[in-house]
Amino acid sequence: MATYKLAVIIENQSKDGDFLLHTQTPPPKFDDKEYDSYLDPDLWDLPSAELTPLDQTRVPIRAGGDIDLRLFDVDSALEKVLEQVGCGSGEKWKWDFRKYVEEASFGPGPPVNTAFVVVKMAPDGRSFPDFCMWMCFESCMKWLLDAEPGSGRIGPLVVVGYLNDLKQAPKWKMPPTLRFQEYPPGVVVAPMGSRTLKPFTTTNLVVFAPGHDAVGDLGAVECIATGEALILDPGCCSKYHKELEQVIASLPRKLIVFVTHHHHDHVDGLSVVQKFNPDAILLAHENTMRRIGKGDWSRSYTPVSGGEVISIGGRKLNVISALGHTDGHMGLYDLKTHSLIVGDHCVGQGSAVLDSKSGGNMSVRLFRNNIPIFGHCA
Repeated sequence: MATYKLAVIIENQSKDGDFLLHTQTPPPKFDDKEYDSYLDPDLWDLPSAELTPLDQTRVPIRAGGDIDLRLFDVDSALEKVLEQVGCGSGEKWKWDFRKYVEEASFGPGPPVNTAFVVVKMAPDGRSFPDFCMWMCFESCMKWLLDAEPGSGRIGPLVVVGYLNDLKQAPKWKMPPTLRFQEYPPGVVVAPMGSRTLKPFTTTNLVVFAPGHDAVGDLGAVECIATGEALILDPGCCSKYHKELEQVIASLPRKLIVFVTHHHHDHVDGLSVVQKFNPDAILLAHENTMRRIGKGDWSRSYTPVSGGEVISIGGRKLNVISALGHTDGHMGLYDLKTHSLIVGDHCVGQGSAVLDSKSGGNMSVRLFRNNIPIFGHCA
């Protein structure tokens, strides 16, 4: 069963287009000198709080999928949110419902669904703590799409609940039956049912389609492959091949397919890609391709081993050697957003399984690539 969150978009009545963000609590230290030496820039996001149902026995979601906020203790959640940004308790604020977003089933825990509401505030004469900051759409998009070392990061709530509604809609669309998350803009992550290991039931299909937000940054760099969009790890099981077919049909024909490694839950949909876009270019490590059957991919491929550059819609992606889970595991690094896509090198719960039959090796670690990671992981 899902849990619920209230996220509040606090709009500035004195300056149109500004909204309030605050820094999130950083993760705890691990008492590991090397690990703790890496410092993340501040993560700025919409203030939020847990949204508690008034009656645990009633379903607070209407038949159409909309949330019924009358069945939640909105006042308590709103008070907690406003206290986060330095507003005194007891103040009453009028709010308007903005949208309700059901989180995709990334698993293995229950999804966290979020109700977004808008509160208008006149900041004149009001003092906000240092961990609060007024931002606008343009500033947030610059932080997201042109990240600089040491600059702040923009969190997922402000992207999913606010920014994605304001930016230009992409030319392609995900199937309406498939829940997904677009964060940062242009990077879509859709968990799809797969033959993965328990407790997980899905594997993330990643679609990279920067579209109008792309900025030419290639210069004289030689690219091993060029496309208008990229999909990574199409590994859904046959039950979801129809939805994968719809994704492929919606994307540009000039498509790059990137496979992090050979496990079933990362390649089971390759045959669908090959059937509905035979012009797609497949990139994978040679050790990965040796373990992929002809029934999955019978055409030629472009081998990668780390250090190569891919151009997607004018954006540069670096191929990263992420050996460890298998001896052919690869990742992708987007220099503009500093997003790292690493397949099974990092997982959401527990630790990645080392496939000893496929060269899995615990001594190989990703940070040996000296990647200056200060963005997002997918």
